[in-house]
Amino acid sequence: MSTAPTSTTASTVIGYARVSTVGQTLEQQTEALTAAGAGKIFSDVMSGIRDDRPGFAECMQYLREGDTLIVWRLDRLGRNMRGIINTLHELTERGVTVRSLHDGVDTSTSTGRMVAGILMSIAEYERELVRERTALKLEHARKSGRKFGRPVKLNADQAALARRMKSTGETAATICRTLGIGRTTLYRYLAADETA
Repeated sequence: MSTAPTSTTASTVIGYARVSTVGQTLEQQTEALTAAGAGKIFSDVMSGIRDDRPGFAECMQYLREGDTLIVWRLDRLGRNMRGIINTLHELTERGVTVRSLHDGVDTSTSTGRMVAGILMSIAEYERELVRERTALKLEHARKSGRKFGRPVKLNADQAALARRMKSTGETAATICRTLGIGRTTLYRYLAADETA
């Protein structure tokens, strides 16, 4: 396990490589990262869909302000665009420069920061669209009479029967068995009567 550099350590160039299957090789990526100046390379052999990538987690922990992270392509950083953007944003906030050898992103340059900014803006725009669509669908469903939340377990007649049985001294177990409900449901209905 690598130890993180101390704050007095000069900035370093770190590489991260990932391939999806054991049948693929990291060699092409690691050679390119080394040629681009990476003095240390972290790697994973697993799908980017997984969140538990130990090499990536160790890399993120190792990076310090002023460091540069180099990747083969931006898709090495996450499982989808949102994950990639979140990682870029986190690294930018931490003062870490990100360079992608094949995507033209280099956050040490004004153009690279602009490209990263555009990607971040697109991700935020997509999040807003999802929120708006969800709100519109919920409003439409409400106007159409659709009810949300837990479905009603007892109709009015069953609730009245439960109350009558309780008032005549029947046990909760008997009432639940008769109506085919659980104790929690019964107590919820009875509690609602007491607070009404």
